[in-house]
Amino acid sequence: MPSLDRRRFLRDAAATTALVSAGGLVAGVATPAQAAPSTAAPTPTARRKGPVSFRWWGTAGWRVDIGDRTVLVDPFLSRIDTGLFTGAFKTDTALTVRTDVIDPRVDRATTVLVTHTHWDHFMDVPYIAERTGARVFGTLTAYHLGLAYELPSTQLSAVKGGEVLDFGDHSVEVVGSLHSRNPSYSVAFPGVRVSPPPQPATIADLPEGDTLGYLLRVDGGPSVYFTGASDVAERNLTGLAPDVAMVAMQNATTTGDYLPRLLAGLDYPKVVVPVHYDNFETALQNPPPVAPTDRTRLNEMIAAVRRISPRSRVLVPEYETAYHF
Repeated sequence: MPSLDRRRFLRDAAATTALVSAGGLVAGVATPAQAAPSTAAPTPTARRKGPVSFRWWGTAGWRVDIGDRTVLVDPFLSRIDTGLFTGAFKTDTALTVRTDVIDPRVDRATTVLVTHTHWDHFMDVPYIAERTGARVFGTLTAYHLGLAYELPSTQLSAVKGGEVLDFGDHSVEVVGSLHSRNPSYSVAFPGVRVSPPPQPATIADLPEGDTLGYLLRVDGGPSVYFTGASDVAERNLTGLAPDVAMVAMQNATTTGDYLPRLLAGLDYPKVVVPVHYDNFETALQNPPPVAPTDRTRLNEMIAAVRRISPRSRVLVPEYETAYHF
C-alpha cells in the first residue's frame, strides 16, 4: 500500500469524530482567545488502559497520558526569565532548572519528543529524563546535548524524519520540519552539535539544532501532529492528515503563506490548537498570559485558520487542562 494511502487509511480507520472535551465537557464551538477561564521506554506489546488526555504546559510543551504511560513533547516548565518579553533579552542567561516546578508535574514519563533544542524546548529535558528514565527522541544535536548532560546513550534516540516508531498501542512518526524566522529573516542561536559539547551553561549554549515535527497516532484514538516552531516543509506532510494539529503561532511575517501551506499539507485537521503564543517566562497559571502584540497575532491566527479551513475547530488551550480528542 503506498505511503499516502496507508496514512489516510490509519487516520480514517481510527473511529474518532475529533470532538474536544475538557474535564468531560464537550467544546462544540471554537474557543476564542479572550475566553480562557482560570482553572523507561515502553515495550511495543504493552497496551493502554483508560482514556487519552492532552495537557498543555505552555510554549510548545505537552503531557500526553495514554493509559499508564506518558509521552512528553518539548517539556519546558522552568520558564526562566531571559528578558525576552521585556525588551531586555539576555543571551547569557544561566540555564536554571526549576525542580520545584517540575517535580510536582512530572511524576512519570516514558517518552520525550524534542522538536528542537532551543532552551524553551530542551532545557528541562535532561533533568526529566534522568529523573524518570524516559527515552529521549530528537535530532543528532539533541543526542549530543544529552550526552553532554551525562545521559546514557542507551536512553537517547537520534531521529531525522521519516521514522515510524511503534509503541504497541500508539505510534510516533517523525517529520522533518523547519524553524521559524524572526523579522530579520534569521533564526535565533542557529547551528548544530556534531559531537558532545561541554555541558551547556547559558541559553546561547542550546542552538536550534534542526527542527522536527511529530505525528502521534493512538490505537483507537486520535492522530495528533505537534509543531515546535512556525515554519513548515509542507512536502513532508503529504498523507499525514491528522485529526488534531498543535500549531505554533508566528511572531513575524517573514515566512510566506505559513498557515495556508501547513493546513493544506495536513489536509485541514478537524481541530487546530494554537500553541507558543503565551508569555512563557511567567508562572504556569491560568489564564495564560499573552503579550499585547502576541494577543493581536493570536486573534489574527484564529481568524486565518477559520478562513483557510472553515471545517476546523479552533481550540485555544489553557494550561494543564485535560483535553480529550
